[in-house]
Amino acid sequence: MKDDDIYEYVRSKRKKLGVTQKQLSLLLGMKEVGERTVRSWEIGEHKPSKARIKRLQELNINHPFKTDKKEITFKFIDLFAGIGGIRLPFQLNGGECVFSSEIDYHAQKTYYSNYGDYPSGDITKIKAEDIPDHDILLAGFPCQAFSQAGLGKGFNDTRGTMFFEIQRILAEKQPKMFLLENVKRLISHDGKKTFKTMIDILSGSHNEEIPKDFPISDEARKALSKKLNYWIDFKVLNAKDFGSPQNRERIYIVGFNKNHFTKIDDFNEIFQFPEPSKEKVSVKDVLEKIPANDTIYTISERIWQGHQKRKLKHQNKGNGFGFSLFNENSEYTNTISARYYKDGSEALMRKSKEKFTFCNRITRAKRYSRFNRLRLHVLKSPAKMTGPSCSVRWSPIASSC
Repeated sequence: MKDDDIYEYVRSKRKKLGVTQKQLSLLLGMKEVGERTVRSWEIGEHKPSKARIKRLQELNINHPFKTDKKEITFKFIDLFAGIGGIRLPFQLNGGECVFSSEIDYHAQKTYYSNYGDYPSGDITKIKAEDIPDHDILLAGFPCQAFSQAGLGKGFNDTRGTMFFEIQRILAEKQPKMFLLENVKRLISHDGKKTFKTMIDILSGSHNEEIPKDFPISDEARKALSKKLNYWIDFKVLNAKDFGSPQNRERIYIVGFNKNHFTKIDDFNEIFQFPEPSKEKVSVKDVLEKIPANDTIYTISERIWQGHQKRKLKHQNKGNGFGFSLFNENSEYTNTISARYYKDGSEALMRKSKEKFTFCNRITRAKRYSRFNRLRLHVLKSPAKMTGPSCSVRWSPIASSC
């Protein structure tokens, strides 16, 4: 390829991908100066290396879940988006995602591969007025600050205060509805005070001042002066009851804007949480066969020995912590946590008598996206996210935290 052809190729490929120079640099795995480098390629100041050209050629233009804009009936935004788990059912039901935000670089790349939309980054740095108008706000906001596995610092953890970023966007944009998702322990955190504060803020009945030492953005603190007016309902649902073989309890909070639905007296007449599905899906139903020589997610002997030592140590202390082992006949697996990509301890699947492998889930893209091997695929119903080791069917209540 001649130099002039290379410069034109970079420009045309970026336009076909529908990304900015900065986003293209991130897709190519470049660092802070990446945007400037891509710009220099396009104007002919510098020439990309053969490795960069090859990577550019490998970038996918065909995104399996790009929005079909011919059938749009409502608009929504996708906050703390992960790799797009919560977005999918809303899009399949006629929604158009007009804005998404995700701070994790690896998840951003996988999200783009699936949907063709590159998420904005740190939500605390995005002004609420710059976010497009929308009908529904979706947010599986960070759960580590409230989870049993985390330190449980709640609002004293910056991840816990991401709720206030949701509040400021609701106050500015006033969407008709919202759906929030978090860990079950959110309800009982800090003697139920945390959850009560959230519900009171969302419904407009909160009158207490948020302490000045809480680590929230200035814009979020100012937005608290704007009272919300949402009808609220919430419920804990388990993924294993909805076609996903994983024991995963999460709380779902739904809100309807009473300023919009002025003619409705009883919201219970228009909304009810779904009842558990009668369909039973076991681990065997969702596992995919993998080649015997594909060992990318098979744990090493060193990790396996470490798992056994830690489990024995916990047993001697009288608690049940440690690795969990499943097989294809298991009814379901344990909850897959955000740290699962490290060693797979929550749900190891027996691959042979001696080797164990990860059961890839739709939780995090950090490990998978390095190899560009995690993709969404369409099934008749519902959908699945698949990696090289196995796949697990996805239902609306299986999400990213």
